[in-house]
Amino acid sequence: MLNAVGSTRRDKLLHTLLLVLLVVASIITLFPFLWMISTSLRTDVDLFKNPTNWIPHSLYLDNYKQVWETIPFARYFLNTLKLSVIITVVQVIICSMAAYAFAKLKVPFKGVVFILFMTNLMMPWHSIMVPQFSIVSHLGLYNTHIGYILIQLFSGFGIFLLRQFFLTLPIELNEAARVDGFNEWRIFWRIIMPLAAPGVSTLAIFTFTYMWNDYLAPLIYLNDDTLKTLQLGLKAFQTEHTMDYGLLMAGTLLSTLPMIIVFLIGERFFIQGVATTGMKN
Repeated sequence: MLNAVGSTRRDKLLHTLLLVLLVVASIITLFPFLWMISTSLRTDVDLFKNPTNWIPHSLYLDNYKQVWETIPFARYFLNTLKLSVIITVVQVIICSMAAYAFAKLKVPFKGVVFILFMTNLMMPWHSIMVPQFSIVSHLGLYNTHIGYILIQLFSGFGIFLLRQFFLTLPIELNEAARVDGFNEWRIFWRIIMPLAAPGVSTLAIFTFTYMWNDYLAPLIYLNDDTLKTLQLGLKAFQTEHTMDYGLLMAGTLLSTLPMIIVFLIGERFFIQGVATTGMKN
């Protein structure tokens, strides 16, 4: 009896310590975001006061107004939204079809081809950046949204993620559908894809977040100001000798809102997809 009571107290103590550690880790993780919000609500004079005041004495909301007036923020925002949505939708479709073939279809040399696809995960993008740029330029697609979209249509990570998820679905579903007269195209769209909503949502969130935050590829492929994305536009607040931290943090905070909204909408599917991907029946 005493051992049971002691074990219960020890478990409660460990649970409390774990909870405290998680709270401290959460505060440390959130601190940069909270500091960004604080900076966006202050002037540079207030920001560089000594000693530093972590909480602004008065809220300076003009930063959020000036962001829209200093740079064509709306245009950059719409460009980023357009590219992120198109690339996410097309990449999810292409990766889903490729992953279905690798997971469910009997294709000659399927294992070898899949390994070749997976080499994409081992190869940093910087190693193919120059030949990729050369191909896009020779096609006459440099400084166009189409050229930027074309280089993002394939994802080795996306194929791997969805293949692992498709492997968790019983093959009996495919066999029963074939008996009912379904071809592979109908099986894929009518049966597999609805069941794969968690995995597809996970890939969509990853892809949208990556595309929204991408800086290097738009810097290389998009030169005209009318085509630039939000990440390139925010660099306007940084000049050779100065940086307007208040405007930069206000613009950065506004640019994070779509990612937060996307994650909140797909959170349930995202958690389910991460939890089940890779678990093969």
